[in-house]
Amino acid sequence: MNKLKLNIKDTFNKELPADPVTDNTRRQVKEACFSFVTPRKTSKPELVHVSDEMLLEIGLTTDDAKSETFLQVFTGNEILENTQPYAMCYAGHQFGNWAGQLGDGRAINIAEVVHKGNRWALQLKGAGETPYSRTADGLAVLRSSIREYLCSEAMYYLGVPTTRALSLALTGDKVLRDVMYDGHPEYEKGAVVCRVAPSFLRFGNYEIFAARQDDKNLKVLTDYTIKHFYPHLGEPSKETYIKLFNEVSQRTLEMIVHWQRVGFVHGVMNTDNMSILGLTIDYGPYGWLEGFEYGWTPNTTDAGTKRYRYGNQPNIGLWNLFQLANALYPLVGEAKPFEDVLNQYKLDFEKKSLEMMRAKLGLVAEEPSDVTLTAQLEDNLQLSETDMTIFFRLLADFNVEQPQNGLSVVHKAFYSPDELDDERKQKWNDWFVDYAKRLKREDTNSMERKKQMNAVNPKYVLRNYMAQLAIDAADEGDYNLIEELYRLLKKPYDEQPKYDKWFAKRPEWARNKIGCSMLSCSS
Repeated sequence: MNKLKLNIKDTFNKELPADPVTDNTRRQVKEACFSFVTPRKTSKPELVHVSDEMLLEIGLTTDDAKSETFLQVFTGNEILENTQPYAMCYAGHQFGNWAGQLGDGRAINIAEVVHKGNRWALQLKGAGETPYSRTADGLAVLRSSIREYLCSEAMYYLGVPTTRALSLALTGDKVLRDVMYDGHPEYEKGAVVCRVAPSFLRFGNYEIFAARQDDKNLKVLTDYTIKHFYPHLGEPSKETYIKLFNEVSQRTLEMIVHWQRVGFVHGVMNTDNMSILGLTIDYGPYGWLEGFEYGWTPNTTDAGTKRYRYGNQPNIGLWNLFQLANALYPLVGEAKPFEDVLNQYKLDFEKKSLEMMRAKLGLVAEEPSDVTLTAQLEDNLQLSETDMTIFFRLLADFNVEQPQNGLSVVHKAFYSPDELDDERKQKWNDWFVDYAKRLKREDTNSMERKKQMNAVNPKYVLRNYMAQLAIDAADEGDYNLIEELYRLLKKPYDEQPKYDKWFAKRPEWARNKIGCSMLSCSS
């Protein structure tokens, strides 16, 4: 009997083709969606943190989380009864180039659980080698695990579609990592995160079959996807496959618009990091905009081309969808239906992006001049380094009767207020005058507007320096800051006066510090 009383209902490893080879050796896996694999046992596991909400979501209690069984299962030392852990096989385009087979190189799916009508796949990240690990060790370190654990939960409470996190644990083992890929590897504390999602299927799961011209298994996987995650689209058919692609496109766009709204930059938008459910997946070198900058990327690997920069994320979403369209094409045999969906994405992004900016500015009605108003604001935000999160949060206090005081209202958002010379101040003052005129044409009072704006403009986000402080403390065995940030980020739109110290610009010491500005893919 399952000691944790989980309602296990596995489908992926029951209904889809398995790799017939059971040896855990690096290899090309053909005609299979996954390989069975056993998590690596850890030497001295220690639970660092558990998401109380995700416990309830999968049908467990806080008492369960304190049990030895929970610790052992979610660090890979025990396998749940009547389950067969596995690693998924997929391919992908990385930084615009076809990379061939990739797969779960350090993630192992342990079970699917159904609770209160919701299906959850449980996956251990950092649980050891798989056939897809290539030259890597399949492990994860505390540093990157804290970042993933906190960020996935923070994104959820921000209202951004995302995978979730259940638990964060130390393994007791040391892991060798070259943080900045500069030839100076060091041993770090090993860790495992249990991440949770309805499914971890990615664009790359479909790409690999298309690339190998394995139309049979492409259809099997796509039909499985429709059956379990898009049943409302109907029975599999050419029309249904197009409907599937259309809904994936819409969900992807919705996710990216949310990213733009809160200033989140994913950092590695490869097709193997794109969820078929439109969820933010794989938290590596991510970051939130500190200064508002379209060209910013948190990824050191992307520093040259800045392919995955903040301002380019919507375009990359479209590029990735084009690759998914190519993968699904063999099931339909016509290009035009896919092209129509992709063209609609372009139109919808312009529309939804403007809607998002209107909401951030407290505008309810639609006026043609809003395009110019938002464009001028975005230009002004780049006149000098301006903190995006703080600016929009403070803007809710703008007084339409005193536009001349606009700069003083948002003063705290500027990193170097002295840079605002007369010319820049004039541009800002002109914009505040236009903004005041526009607000006066709205049918809302200042209190209503502030409430509306504060519901979409968070006061708190997981800035990289905040995560780094939690990492530094955890390295010393102090997990209090992880708990504090976890609690803070559960209510990112609330004032939370006791946490007001976190409503602050990035400190100067963090400007160029590793882990606080640019990060590598091992982050």
